[in-house]
Amino acid sequence: MKMVGSIGYAPNPANRRRNQVPYQLNQNKLLRDSPVPREDGPEVIPARYLKQEIKYTKMGLDEIDFNRYNRTSFSGLEANLPNAYCNNLIQVLYFIEPLRCALLNHLCQREFCLACELGFLFHMLDTAQGLPCQASNFLRAFRTIPEASAHGLIINELNESKKRSNLPTLVQSWTRFMLQQLHTETLEVVEHILEDNNSESTSVMTQLFGAKLFSCNSCRCRSETCQETTTLLTQLLYPDNHMPDKAPVQYSFTDIVQRSLSVRHHITAWCDNCSRFTSMIQTKFLKSLPDILVLNCGDNKHELEFWRNQFQLLSKSSDVSVMRTLPDVPIRRKHCRYGGLCKRADCRYYHEHKSTENDQDPTKTSISWIPLSLKLKLKAGEVIVEDQNDNNSASNSEEDVEVVTYDLTAVVSVISDTQDNGRDNIVSCIKVGPTPHIRHKGCSAYQWYLFNDFSIVPITAQEAVYLNFDWKIPCVLYFSRIDLNSRHNLQVFNPVEKQVFREDVSLAARSGQTHMTFTPLTFDDDSEPAGQLVAMDAEFVTLNQEEAEIRSDGTRSTIRPSQLSVARISCVRGDGPLEGVPFIDDYISTQEQVVDYLTKFSGIQPGDLDASISSKHLTTLKATYQKLRFLIDTGVTFVGHGLKNDFRVINLVVPPAQVLDTVYLFQLPNKRMVSLRFLAWHFLDLKIQSETHDSIEDAKTALQLYKKYIELEQSGKIKEALKELYEIGRQLQWKVPGIDD
Repeated sequence: MKMVGSIGYAPNPANRRRNQVPYQLNQNKLLRDSPVPREDGPEVIPARYLKQEIKYTKMGLDEIDFNRYNRTSFSGLEANLPNAYCNNLIQVLYFIEPLRCALLNHLCQREFCLACELGFLFHMLDTAQGLPCQASNFLRAFRTIPEASAHGLIINELNESKKRSNLPTLVQSWTRFMLQQLHTETLEVVEHILEDNNSESTSVMTQLFGAKLFSCNSCRCRSETCQETTTLLTQLLYPDNHMPDKAPVQYSFTDIVQRSLSVRHHITAWCDNCSRFTSMIQTKFLKSLPDILVLNCGDNKHELEFWRNQFQLLSKSSDVSVMRTLPDVPIRRKHCRYGGLCKRADCRYYHEHKSTENDQDPTKTSISWIPLSLKLKLKAGEVIVEDQNDNNSASNSEEDVEVVTYDLTAVVSVISDTQDNGRDNIVSCIKVGPTPHIRHKGCSAYQWYLFNDFSIVPITAQEAVYLNFDWKIPCVLYFSRIDLNSRHNLQVFNPVEKQVFREDVSLAARSGQTHMTFTPLTFDDDSEPAGQLVAMDAEFVTLNQEEAEIRSDGTRSTIRPSQLSVARISCVRGDGPLEGVPFIDDYISTQEQVVDYLTKFSGIQPGDLDASISSKHLTTLKATYQKLRFLIDTGVTFVGHGLKNDFRVINLVVPPAQVLDTVYLFQLPNKRMVSLRFLAWHFLDLKIQSETHDSIEDAKTALQLYKKYIELEQSGKIKEALKELYEIGRQLQWKVPGIDD
């Protein structure tokens, strides 16, 4: 090598191309990791089943086109919040029409009530018109339930990897807990209403999911202990089918359901007659059938192996074809330019699947081990389960036999990412009936949908019951009576009334009339603030900091945005004799740890949200939420600056016709948004937010700006005023003289 200063020169051996270094690629690994399915490789998981990943920008979610993921009229749920794994489980409950109506009508005085929060969330899903919603208030209440933490349902940063490794257990535990919790909360309200009557009270969960179960323990001393209970969920019980010296025995799904509903096994229990623990025979049988049959499929390896064996035996013995591969649907995905020759394992484009001998003919019907419908017969405690499509089933001519036909309405599955990219997921396949379609689309139809957070895709019934134990594991099955809706009251009324303003009480020990910063809203007997102007502003605190990474080129990429919680909500009268006078100025108490009070931008000081030392008008989020819900339902028009983000964090959906946002009123097309501080200085000659923010001041300023906008629009000078605004803003670099200097 020849050295010239600090630079060395070596002769080119001419055995490779100049300035190119060949990659040493393992061809076997390429064939194994290729996204194109091959006969000797594993099936590729369709992208619609994996955890959806979106790139956040400095604009948050405003620049994300959610229509790429959901072109239906139903609304999905955002997945960037802690414990958002239950999004698709919530969607299953939402599409149970009697449960949805009952929770919309439910309202109680408990601060953290999951039934109330689900009712508020269902109201959002009804009115969002296909836009994604957040379940933040529900998850906030969910984290405060001690039983949820005791069952290991609360996932934090410390145990996230552990919980993610056993998602089937998490799904089935959440389902069991949620049914029981909703039963407890709705039963308390019913008992409160019927406390003066002698009639027996039953919750809506008992009416929908409850089945009377008679249990009897028989001891060797011939003593029996019997009791009658109500069960909301059935755990599937499987035979011991993994003997090493015996071939697996083929069972039908109806056989497993029947042995799970009528149980007879040996247990060890206490016998009062023998005065000791002894072996007993426990017998369980049903005395009534539920309207909705919920089946937990199990979560251990032996139960999963049983499903795998039954699917293999069905594939060998069935005369009808069994769906073995799930075709990927190229919905809104470009085709890869390299087609079947593409070798990239992480290619995000669509690849045409080459037909093989094992491919399913789409013109032929296919079957699955999970039937689409069941028929249950109950006579004297004996349950007979039949496949509705079985032509050999017995007739229903017997007397005193309760016969109920069930349709499969939901399948909750766990998706295991075979590429080990950390995209394990929980999805729900839901059969949506005519009533939700009429409510959202205006047309009556039955259709299966795949719910994956904010992604909603129509699918076929065969895809809903498709089994592949390499990556798709069924966890919970919902079977509903075919006449479910006709058996229950589907009438919905609004439980939020003007009484919420009369029951306004501060939680803070030091608050009182001397600290009141607002004049409460009063109503006559028939008066409501319909059509009135209300100026509003909200302040927030941070619960979780933003997670971001710095790329090699120095750019910043947001992995997960910060989690905000509302800390103060202020509403000001927009017209009438008390125009400009606040009627809501609530500080929201929180039991969660606040990592940043954002005092410079929110004006919230440490201690303002603590009931023991705060001197503010401190209330619960639920109480203030009901006030805003009442104002929205009565048709008031909100005026503010940046209300879209405020309502999103508060977890409210407001019709666009009821929102007047000064951000968009004073914005030229394709130009930047102007801050409230600069607008107030330019149009009103006011200098606000000099040291900190105050929500009442911001709400009053937004109201004055709206009045100024109306004045300019009526005089025909709005365009000239906006052009002058942007010209002065560019000259001053959008800084207010005397404040930002």
